[in-house]
Amino acid sequence: MKPSLPLLALCLALASAPAAATSFEFVPAPQTDLNRMYRVDKVTGEVTSCQYGLQESAGGIGQTVCFGPGEGAGPQAPSEYGLVASRHTREAGVFRVNYRTGEMSICFVLVKKEQVVCTQQAKPGAEASSDAPLTGPAPGRAGASATPAQGGRF
Repeated sequence: MKPSLPLLALCLALASAPAAATSFEFVPAPQTDLNRMYRVDKVTGEVTSCQYGLQESAGGIGQTVCFGPGEGAGPQAPSEYGLVASRHTREAGVFRVNYRTGEMSICFVLVKKEQVVCTQQAKPGAEASSDAPLTGPAPGRAGASATPAQGGRF
């Protein structure tokens, strides 16, 4: 019995097609005394996080504690997303970046709500209001930023 040409073509196409799977990127929080890992879906931009938690019962080996997406951390417009950790050793959050648009947001865990939250995606440029001050306290803040000036540029 000879296989038909269409059946053979279908088998070859299925064998050469890449597996359809969601790909993720993983980045540890830069805070040196925090065992937290962030995960982003590289297509949807959804961010989640897990960390080690102590478990005093059941043998004491601990448990994996995970935080699902909360405000701003859910799926975004399909694109090409990644995570970037700063070099700030006391920073518990990471940057979610959109490699296609250049937009960024900051994502971090709200432990009391047990969720990952992210700020609104933003990028410098034409979208920025021209009447906004370039320096000074951020809106809603009483004083100067807690982060010192970086790189010696003013």
